[in-house]
Amino acid sequence: MPDRTRTRFLVVGSGVAGLHTAWRASQHGEVLLLTKRSLFDSATAYAQGGIAAALGAGDSPTLHRQDTLAAGAALCDAAAVQVLVEEGPARVRELQTAGAEFDLDPSGELLLGREAAHSTNRIVHAHGDQTGAEVARTLIARVRASRHIRVLERARVLDLIVVRGECCGVRASVAGKAMEIVADATVLATGGCGQVYRYTTNPVVATGDGFAIAHRAGVTLADMEFVQFHPTALDTPENPLALISEAVRGEGAVLVTERGERFMQKVHRLAELAPRDVVARAIFRQQKKSRVYLDARKLGRGFAKRFPGIFALCGARGIDPRRDLIPVTPAAHYMMGGVVTDLNGHSSMKRLYAVGEVARTGVHGANRLASNSLLEGLVFAERVARDLAAAAPLTRLPAAKRWAVPPFADRGAAQVAADRVRAVMWDYAGIARTAKGLRTAAVELADIEERLPPGATEELNLVQTARLIVDGALRRKESRGGHYRSDFPRAKRTWRGRHIEL
Repeated sequence: MPDRTRTRFLVVGSGVAGLHTAWRASQHGEVLLLTKRSLFDSATAYAQGGIAAALGAGDSPTLHRQDTLAAGAALCDAAAVQVLVEEGPARVRELQTAGAEFDLDPSGELLLGREAAHSTNRIVHAHGDQTGAEVARTLIARVRASRHIRVLERARVLDLIVVRGECCGVRASVAGKAMEIVADATVLATGGCGQVYRYTTNPVVATGDGFAIAHRAGVTLADMEFVQFHPTALDTPENPLALISEAVRGEGAVLVTERGERFMQKVHRLAELAPRDVVARAIFRQQKKSRVYLDARKLGRGFAKRFPGIFALCGARGIDPRRDLIPVTPAAHYMMGGVVTDLNGHSSMKRLYAVGEVARTGVHGANRLASNSLLEGLVFAERVARDLAAAAPLTRLPAAKRWAVPPFADRGAAQVAADRVRAVMWDYAGIARTAKGLRTAAVELADIEERLPPGATEELNLVQTARLIVDGALRRKESRGGHYRSDFPRAKRTWRGRHIEL
């Protein structure tokens, strides 16, 4: 029989959303926090750009709301966006009070930067380009300081425990051993799924676990076709790719061809600061003719001071941004869709919440506005934590069942399958899609899933999440935000506000 443990609240995931939920929920009861590797292994720690919030003179939640809705391409939930922009400033200030060392101007006020599709400077940074790492450090310190939070590392959730339509916890592999965790409320904060693509900025743990686990349990998902590709990852043979923050373009860097010619001015009136999907597609098209570079040489010696992390990343690969062009490529970066939630993080299943990138709150619509993701994690994690206080205790524990963690029969075959998923998704369900290509992907992915070796539970989540993306992309016969169909290259009025539920 598997080991069994009981907790008031279970939080799965250790990014900004999971950490903040655990920290704040611990004021209302015992929390068990599961993380697939260590507390530091999350997309949050990789985030360079910052946190968007209306904190500066002349800015307002109304302006932030307008920018978010515009980027979302008529698919945002207006109520969710209103929550984000109104509650966001308080969450950032709260994090600062908790110990986050954000960058300040000479007068001691927050130093606010600007990124694509924002109408004003509203991006909070830490240590130049290491905002996510600072947020993670701050929240991890709070989690570790709490006597009411227990952390289990090397813990992989396999499936939800569902009794009479309610989530009563999870079945998990903890350091390879079977464990059932029974909880009054379970929070999925499992992050994104960038690893389904050949080129991604996401860490290796971002294999779409939460999407697949929820879907297998019959939980409603939506908008899975909307994957955001960051326009400028460092073009090197690595996984994940190092990110070259949008903030570099915000400071004046431009995109050029091998000949040093700019091309974004002909594509969009905002040129390099156009919405991410526009810039990513333009680079993708240009790459068919020549390699693409980011020219940041005009920043001069200021580059190393403003972007110390990126400067070090480039330097480690023999690139000096002060005098060299930086090779860049689009890469899978963020999932706008996911588990459908209300404004307090409730999913379609009782006692199950979702927060962060795995959730479809409606904030991002068809295209996430730059630096809204860390903010969403903070804002909605706070709402989830407050709502958890009222969660009723389980009146009956789920019956014990005999099961074991399936042995991993063939690690090599599982890796081959994962690589094949990534190639199929990049070729047929990436930046530019067609019905023919998506149907090819659907057939290929079904074959991959059927041939998975026993025990390849992470790879199963990877391929099932990929199939959800392909399904949504096939059904949305238009182009909108992060979803581009070259056979339906324009947005259709009839698709405005329409969501594909899976």
